[in-house]
Amino acid sequence: MVDYDPDWPRKASTAADALRTAAPGLFVALEHIGSTAVPGLAAKPVIDLMAAVPALADVGPHEPALAALGFLPHDNGMTDRLLYVRAEAGVRSHILHVVTRDSWPTRNQRLLRDHLRAHPEEAARYAALKRSLVAAGTPARDYSRAKTALVQELTDRARAERGLPPEPVGEKGPK
Repeated sequence: MVDYDPDWPRKASTAADALRTAAPGLFVALEHIGSTAVPGLAAKPVIDLMAAVPALADVGPHEPALAALGFLPHDNGMTDRLLYVRAEAGVRSHILHVVTRDSWPTRNQRLLRDHLRAHPEEAARYAALKRSLVAAGTPARDYSRAKTALVQELTDRARAERGLPPEPVGEKGPK
């Protein structure tokens, strides 16, 4: 966990531009998500990107181009998206979440990011929880689960603001 780095948006933009260039026409949308996309929010220094494609099967032919940029497939058990992880010197630097165009407008990660940007007091609550978990020595394997209740509360608010019903965030909430 580190303090917000004002260079994170530039890093996200650079990676997004490289992805668009490497796989022209694949992504119908591509955005910076997660805690590094919320100004002022402390985070693990990993840039999360979310991209929309017409269908997940469309990505396969582009995997060599993604790999050339260091984005390698990663299976974490989620069936509603594809994940690609980029590591530098063995340390994760970027995660690319690829989802369908149809699911794009209601993706919890995007909605929560926008909610935290619009509600700095909520972002501060989230940051305080994250810092307390790190200070308490919460093991990495338990960190996401320990944030789930607050992430669910904030995501429910974000969805309600858009007239959407609640949807479980599970243990794989935003970082």
